[in-house]
Amino acid sequence: MIIAASTACFPHLSLIECFDRLVDLEYTSVEIAIHDDGKQITAAEVLADTEYAARICRDTHRLNLTGYSLDIHATGEAHLEQFAACCRLAKATKVATLTIPSSPLGTPFNEEVERLRKLVEIADVESVRVGIRSQREHFSEDPDTVVVLCDNVRGLGVSLDPSHYMNGPHARRGYDQLFKYAFNIYLRDSTKDKIQVRVGQGEIDYGKLITQLEKVHYNRALCVDIVPQDEVDHASEMRKLRMLLDSLL
Repeated sequence: MIIAASTACFPHLSLIECFDRLVDLEYTSVEIAIHDDGKQITAAEVLADTEYAARICRDTHRLNLTGYSLDIHATGEAHLEQFAACCRLAKATKVATLTIPSSPLGTPFNEEVERLRKLVEIADVESVRVGIRSQREHFSEDPDTVVVLCDNVRGLGVSLDPSHYMNGPHARRGYDQLFKYAFNIYLRDSTKDKIQVRVGQGEIDYGKLITQLEKVHYNRALCVDIVPQDEVDHASEMRKLRMLLDSLL
């Protein structure tokens, strides 16, 4: 397994500044967040000049690139065009996995299945895999629904975020059934009441998590995803979780 960090950990920094910060924190791998509400790079910018986007995404300052996280706000054909451009970017930068959100609760189930099938088909053309991210108030907040989606959409996986299954309406049900579908893992420390707390003050059992991943021969990224919080030393939290994960591998 590879310890990485998402550029989403630094929402107010540019990509280059993110890479520099992660090198300072002694990370060796990075996932790039292509989020429309971020300040780093957007899917529209990737579509406008995919070759330029590939150049800046390759310039990671010696960090290995493990994946892309997408949050595309465009809808309809514009969404598909931007997603396809991100798939071409992934192929050009030798990235195998894209993480996308599932649709919000209330979306018709059959509509979500068809949407995901279309996205997986587009990604497959570029030999890229798609994982839906564990997320509250979306289809993926229920582990059993994730299993049904993955079984109905051939090639779909999950970008597993245990924090979103620790608190919420499905907290007591567990999520062991998702490990075999895992394409990516997002990590921070959490409790049943708070999605993010200081490292060591939460209830995420990282040792057990890694053991369960080893059982399904997971050999991809453990991606640290800690957002800045008031009165918390963000750099220290990023460093502590990296060191903790490193000690368990």
